Amino acid sequence: MTTFWSWYITLLSLGSLAALLWLVFATRRGESAGGADKTMGHSFDGIEEYDNPLPKWWFMLFVGTIVFAAGYLLLYPGLGNWKGVLPGYQDGWTQTKQWQREVDNADKLYGPIFAKLAATPIETLARDEQALKIGGRLFATYCSVCHGSDAKGALGFPNLTDSNWRWGGEPETIKTSILHGRIAAMPAWGSIIGESGVKNVAAYVHTSLAGLSLPADSDADLEAGAQTYSSTCQACHGAEGKGMQPMGAPDLTHSAGWIYGSSLVQLQQTIRHGRNGQMPAQEQYLGNDKVHVLAAYVLSLSQQQPASLATK
Repeated sequence: MTTFWSWYITLLSLGSLAALLWLVFATRRGESAGGADKTMGHSFDGIEEYDNPLPKWWFMLFVGTIVFAAGYLLLYPGLGNWKGVLPGYQDGWTQTKQWQREVDNADKLYGPIFAKLAATPIETLARDEQALKIGGRLFATYCSVCHGSDAKGALGFPNLTDSNWRWGGEPETIKTSILHGRIAAMPAWGSIIGESGVKNVAAYVHTSLAGLSLPADSDADLEAGAQTYSSTCQACHGAEGKGMQPMGAPDLTHSAGWIYGSSLVQLQQTIRHGRNGQMPAQEQYLGNDKVHVLAAYVLSLSQQQPASLATK
């Protein structure tokens, strides 16, 4: 801001406050002191207007707002290039700098705690009650909006309490997923294999791979579906449908891991139009140490499940 506009804003703001203060006191001086028996000296149809003074508490409230405004402009930026005298803020106070200062103070206070936890293996932290409490708070803040407060996921977001891991459930793999995020893409096959191909391959995956029953009125050709699967799906999901974790291709033999639904209609929709999902990277928000603790918490969620659950 140029010097001219800085002085313009400063004089306009301070001048307005001074004028308001003068107006309040000038009006006060013109009021009639005393009780409510004084009138303005005129009447209409027998009705007279009283000349009552402004209540003192009301007058003091006006004065208080002006004093507050002056104090605010002294402490915070608001008068042109004036930066304010509030200590601890280089180049003046802003909401962004206030937030960053609080974050820096929190990092200074809790950073050593997270650094100590980050030096402990994830598997060990997954059995540490105190570490899990911290991880649970991080999860509630950063993860529950997608995966749910109970971590059981929703349509398009995986359940973290079971053993179906799209990218792998090893401790370091979980940490990598949180740190750097994941991007998955299921191509749309509707325009390539046609509607009959979609219906046949969906029925094959639904029944032959996942072991789910088809509707009684289904006329899908499972043999044709198997051929379509071999030519279009096998490259990512494998010949047996077990998936490929390095690619994020899900295991088709366990419908519990199908995050877009396991019904035949939902499966057809996935094959027909494809799916695109993204797990956002949390490194820039949390840093390595906090992600380490969060990964331990996520690992603990799946370890609470019965060992008989199949993994992908």
